[in-house]
Amino acid sequence: MAATTPATPPPGAPGAGPHDRPGTSALHPAGAPPATGGENPVLHAAKLVREAVPPLHPGGRPVIAAVAAAAGAVRLLTGRGTGVGLLATAATAAFFREPRRVPPPRPGAVLAPADGTVALISEVVPPAELDLPREPVTRVSVFLSVLDVHVQRIPMHGRIRSVEYRPGAFLSADLDKASEDNERNALVLETQTGHLVGVVQIAGLLARRIRCDVKPGDEVAAGETYGLIRFGSRVDTYLPPGVAPEVSVGQRTIGGETVLADLAVVKDAVVKDAVVKDAVVKDAVEKDRT
Repeated sequence: MAATTPATPPPGAPGAGPHDRPGTSALHPAGAPPATGGENPVLHAAKLVREAVPPLHPGGRPVIAAVAAAAGAVRLLTGRGTGVGLLATAATAAFFREPRRVPPPRPGAVLAPADGTVALISEVVPPAELDLPREPVTRVSVFLSVLDVHVQRIPMHGRIRSVEYRPGAFLSADLDKASEDNERNALVLETQTGHLVGVVQIAGLLARRIRCDVKPGDEVAAGETYGLIRFGSRVDTYLPPGVAPEVSVGQRTIGGETVLADLAVVKDAVVKDAVVKDAVVKDAVEKDRT
C-alpha cells in the first residue's frame, strides 16, 4: 500500500502552529505588542516627555509656587480664571527653565554667559568693581528679553577670583549706560591659562532680583549655571586685552555653547604681530646706525 502524507491543517484550524496563522510567526504571535526592548510603552513615552522638558532653576521655584497659589486663590474666591491661572503658572515656569547645554570642545573658547541677542560690542575701560587693569578691552553685551532663558553660565574653566554686587537704577538694559548705572553683580574669572575674564549681570526695567551662586575661590567649569536674573536683563563679558570677538551685533547667542572669542587663536596672532613689529623696529635701528 502506498504511504500517505498526513494532511496539514488549514491556517487558523485547530492544531495549526502559530507560524501557520496569517500575519503571525513563531517570534511574534498574533496580538502581541511591538517589541520595546522590554520597557513599558507608557513609561517610555513618559521618559521622552521628561527629557524634552527642561529642568527649572531652584531660584524660580518660590516664584512659581506664589503664582500658582495666587491663581488657586482667585479660582476659589471667584470660581473663574482656571485657564488664565494655568497659563500664568506655565509662563512663569518657562521663564525659569534651565535647559541642558553642551559646551563645544574648544579649550580656548570664551562662551556666551547667557541666551539672548548681542546688543553692543565696544572698547571700554572695565568698571571699577571688576578690579581689572584700567585699559580699554572688548565688551560684548548680550540682551535678554522676557522670552529668553534667564540663567547665566560660566564662560570658561577656571577659578572665581572676585564677586562684587552694586546697587543701582533699573534703566532699560539695552542702553549703554546701563553698564554703570543699573543694579549689577560682577565677577572675575581666572582661567586655567591665567587670563582674566569679567562677567557682569545687569538688571533691566523689569528685573528686580539678581542671584549669584558662586563665591571667590570656587573652581568652576565652562557652561555650568552660576546665576539668574529675573525678568529682562543684560550680561556683559569683558574679554582679556587684545582679544577680538567672534560674534556680531544682532547675533543670537546660546548660553554655554556660542563662542564669543577664542583665546588660543588670538594669542597666536598677538605673538606673531609682536614678532613682526620687533623685526620692523630692529630693521629701523640698523638703518639709523648706517
